[in-house]
Amino acid sequence: MTLRTAFTEHLGIAHPIVSAPMGGVAGGALAGAVSEAGGLGLIGGGAGVRGGVEPELRLVRSVTEKPWGIGFLSWAVDVDTVAWALEFGPAAVLLSFGDPMPFAERIRASGAKLILQVTDLDEARRALDAGADIIVAQGGDAGGHSGGNAIGTMSFVPAVVDLAGATPVLAAGGIADGRGLAAALALGAAGALIGTGFEATSEALTSAEEVEALLAAEGRDTERNRTLDIARGSAWPDRYPARTLRNEFLDKWRGRDDELREDTEARGEYQDLAARNDLSAVPVWAGQGVGLVTAVQGAVDLVEAIASAADRVVDRAARMRDVSSPY
Repeated sequence: MTLRTAFTEHLGIAHPIVSAPMGGVAGGALAGAVSEAGGLGLIGGGAGVRGGVEPELRLVRSVTEKPWGIGFLSWAVDVDTVAWALEFGPAAVLLSFGDPMPFAERIRASGAKLILQVTDLDEARRALDAGADIIVAQGGDAGGHSGGNAIGTMSFVPAVVDLAGATPVLAAGGIADGRGLAAALALGAAGALIGTGFEATSEALTSAEEVEALLAAEGRDTERNRTLDIARGSAWPDRYPARTLRNEFLDKWRGRDDELREDTEARGEYQDLAARNDLSAVPVWAGQGVGLVTAVQGAVDLVEAIASAADRVVDRAARMRDVSSPY
């Protein structure tokens, strides 16, 4: 049995599975493999630095003819860059973390699906006002940057589903396998956007050291912080902390963000460590589902495993209904 939802019908794809557009992780190879497997692969476009994004756009078009997309940071990208990316023919554009209004009309006019990620109900309302074709409801379980409200995925997704009405909603945050996808569907979502699980695939741009750290980690090894963004001089807005694996630098500076902002020597030491990709300091983005990521595999195999497991869970749940039961 294939899980068909409003989301799969919108995109004309086989599985309600989307790989998150993780900056520095989700390139053309990963997006292409996910799309070839029947999901929707998204390239991490980030702030839209064209020199870095263009090779990935050309790569994804060379490895798949199935629908694929790209994600941008609304607070960092400009309208001209989004228009430029649309020339490569993505089936969908996902915008996160900021005002989607300047980009919405251009994206929809291109024929691409407008996917807007939201982290609270106010953002969800603005997404509907912007004409979102699909909404991603991202809970505080998610790896990487997320909203400051820290509402868990299980609580947040149904609230967005109720608000969104006929607009399909994807669940994001802490979902790493088919059980998580099935749970998202039970909450009323039309699919799931998955990040951490795809970080450990052979097509991801993740370093070998980062993959090793992810495979060794459990959910309790993650925490949300602004500390590492401050240390690396990132322009990320303060309202969006990031969930990463804990490390020695975080242990040293936890609760001292204001002090770190003023300590140029400490930030210089961080930069020295970052130049060597030293995981005692640099962020390893990871959601609370990281403990479910236990092996490196190809993205095609991962999509198929998630889809098959979700199908089994849904089928098992359906068979649990005993018409003879008084309950």
